[in-house]
Amino acid sequence: MQKAISKSVVLAGVLAAAALGTSGCASHQFVRDQVGVAEEHTTRVEGTAKEALDRANAAHKLAEGKFLYEMVLSDDSVKFPVNQHALSPEAQQRLSELVTKLKSENHNVYLEIQGHTDSRGSSAYNDTLGQERAEAVRKYLNQQGVALNRMSVISYGKDVPVASNDTPEGRAQNRRVVIIVLS
Repeated sequence: MQKAISKSVVLAGVLAAAALGTSGCASHQFVRDQVGVAEEHTTRVEGTAKEALDRANAAHKLAEGKFLYEMVLSDDSVKFPVNQHALSPEAQQRLSELVTKLKSENHNVYLEIQGHTDSRGSSAYNDTLGQERAEAVRKYLNQQGVALNRMSVISYGKDVPVASNDTPEGRAQNRRVVIIVLS
């Protein structure tokens, strides 16, 4: 009887060890599968990031040496009132002078029109207002004969201040449109 109990205990131990070994292999296989999935995802992300960096570097090479000059609409005679995107008569005059200059130079230029705001208001609101300011300039320039396909607009909202937003004067300077002229 003692011998039968010993055989049963040994058999139970062997079965338990086999069960643990089998479950351990399944767990190891699961981990290996998950690591493989993670490695595959990482490779895809690294590839996408590399492609984006390559595109950015190519764009930088194209733009290199192409900057001609910039014009800023924010000085004392041309300011955007708070929460406004309409062009003042002074701003229209400055833009008309720019169009005359562009026509006299007879260059095939490209204009990047950047809209900016002060820091008051939400980011979403300021992004929209900056876009509206840049679009107002683009529309006016188009009415003066600048082709739409030679202009792009972008809003920086409140993200790129040129002065402190702690004073009314500084906020006024930040409510601006910058026109970058590229060849």
